[in-house]
Order: sequence, then C-alpha cells, then structure tokens
Amino acid sequence: MGDDAAIFRSVSSANVACGFHGGDPSVIAQTCRDAAAAGITVGAHVAYRDLAGFGRRFLDCSPTELADDVLYQIGALEAMAHAAGTAVRYVKPHGALYNTIVHHSVHARAVVDAVKAYDPELPLLLLPGAVAAEIASAEGMRVVTEAFADRAYTPEGTLVSRREPGAVLHDEKLVAERMVRLATEGTLTAVDGTEIRVEAASICVHSDTPGAVAMAAAVRAGLEGAGVRIGSFA
Repeated sequence: MGDDAAIFRSVSSANVACGFHGGDPSVIAQTCRDAAAAGITVGAHVAYRDLAGFGRRFLDCSPTELADDVLYQIGALEAMAHAAGTAVRYVKPHGALYNTIVHHSVHARAVVDAVKAYDPELPLLLLPGAVAAEIASAEGMRVVTEAFADRAYTPEGTLVSRREPGAVLHDEKLVAERMVRLATEGTLTAVDGTEIRVEAASICVHSDTPGAVAMAAAVRAGLEGAGVRIGSFA
C-alpha cells in the first residue's frame, strides 16, 4: 500500500505483513528482497486473520486459534525471508491485535506462547505497559517498547483510536519535533495537552500513512540532528 522501497532509506527495521491483514506471497517476497538489499532488519507483523478489515478489527477467536495463526504467519515470513537471504529477527503484532494485547490477557498469552514456541530468543515489539509485555518478560523473553511517530496518544499512554478525529498525525515537522523530544527527554504531549512519559527504544512510522516517506525522512533527519544514533534493536 505504501512505497516500501523508498521508506527503507530512512528506517532500520521493517514490520512485514504476513498475509493475514495485508500482503500476499509475491508482495512479501519482494519486500524481503528489498529489505535484504537495503540492509534492513525484517520483523514479522502478525495480525488477526482479517484481510477485509486490514487487521484493524478485534476477532474473538480462541487462544489456540490465535496462537496457531501467529505461528503460521511467522513461519510464512521466515520462508520468504530465508529465500531472500535474510531472516525474521523480531515479532510485532499489528493493528487490533497490537492494541488488544495491551489489556487482553488471554490473547496476550496466546501471542507470547506462539512466539516462544517458534523461538524464545525473538524479541517482541510492544506498547509500553502492555499486558503482553509483562507476560513475555515473565517468560524470560526480550521485550522492546516502542512509540508511534504518526499517532496521537491518550493521557493514559495508549494510542487514540483511529475512529477518533486527530488520531493520525500528518504534519511531518511536528512529528519530527515530537520524536526528537521523545528520544531525548522521554516525553510526549497527549491529546488533552498533558505531558506523558513514554519509555521507548523504537519509533514506528506507518508506511501506508499518506506522506509516510517524507515523514520518515524528516524524523530520521531530526533524530540524527539531535545526536540520536539510529540502528536496529534486533
């Protein structure tokens, strides 16, 4: 949906859709080839099985079904990545699944169990304070917390729902300034104007957001200008 090859010039890792919310075998394979050529780390962007809704709708599936779906997606991406000369280095849930496992302990456990069954050394990329992060840490797995460049935050430190106005940010100058502040001070301004602390080691830019290529470039330039070193965590 976005210009992935162009955005690779600004990022250090790529969350690659595994076919359940977006992508198909040829798209996934080409993305892995492009990532390998650019030296970009590949992560499995696993999701609920919801192509029609782009994985942004909650699915009330059983924990066994969800764990099997997550494991299936990691395996599919690993095959494409291996053929492209790279490998899956981490896992990041997408959309509704990502937001659900902030608070839904049953689905959080299913995701953690699936990743651990595949490779307990794979880091999980999650929202700070997520229930899934607590479960993974308790299992001895590595958790990497992240912040979102192009999304607004609630005072509680969660993402404003895409159903709400102003949930997605488009002003690249403002976004770059927010991310520099996040990286150097660990704070962001929530939608109600309050200052919140966000402990993050990674910054996400959605490649399907309009203007994503320019936004990613602006964020990287801002961070590097502030003396922040950018590199893959995996």
